[in-house]
Amino acid sequence: MRIRLAALLFATAVSVLAAEPTPAPPNAYLYIGWPNDGQVVSSGKPIRVWFGLRNMGVAPKGVKFPNTGHHHLLIDTDAPGPGVEIPNDRNHLHFGAGETETTIELPPGRHTLQLVMGDDQHVTFEPSVQSRKITITVK
Repeated sequence: MRIRLAALLFATAVSVLAAEPTPAPPNAYLYIGWPNDGQVVSSGKPIRVWFGLRNMGVAPKGVKFPNTGHHHLLIDTDAPGPGVEIPNDRNHLHFGAGETETTIELPPGRHTLQLVMGDDQHVTFEPSVQSRKITITVK
């Protein structure tokens, strides 16, 4: 019994490690619609950020359809490569309910924002679907 259980656990671990990244359409285009690159925003007020996406669909975490995923907003950090699980922390905000906009609060200073799409399990696509990184200043 123990040998069968160990073999099952080993096979499961190997299949998880060998999982292929979710393919993305080659013409997927992800962008930040607001704020604009170089925008100066007021401190002490929530900053509205809205997400734009073309040639892919948006669905909540756990919903697996071809060419569909959900948004992650990266603040002051770089995007992970393809096939990587996106962390969930103050620099990697998850929108697993399928949201297409949010409000954030940032301290005064320069900040970078970037979007990256994750599949049904928060893993980046292959090729990675990400917006260009923008810089905003909070004054």
